[in-house]
Amino acid sequence: MQDYDKPTPVMGETVADYRARVAEHQAERARRRQEELLEQTSIQNTPAMRIRVWERLHQVTLPRNPAHRLLEVIAADTELSLDQVREEQRARQMPPAPAPLVEPAP
Repeated sequence: MQDYDKPTPVMGETVADYRARVAEHQAERARRRQEELLEQTSIQNTPAMRIRVWERLHQVTLPRNPAHRLLEVIAADTELSLDQVREEQRARQMPPAPAPLVEPAP
């Protein structure tokens, strides 16, 4: 756990209470991380969602280079094929579809 994320002591709080609160905070962070690890491999999530979870956990964005070695790591960690990761990479590089034209009402 990083120091900037650690709960701060509260005036009048005993050392034992503070330690218990820190331990509770660490347990909650560990639980949330475990949930995210499960999300990044869940077949209920699309490949795009799984890759976004991976990016959030590792604070790294999907590389643009289709030959980047990190793609193999992402594929393994998300339990996706390398082709699925590259497909998401290609989808992100495509320009967004234009908004449909709406005719003004008469």
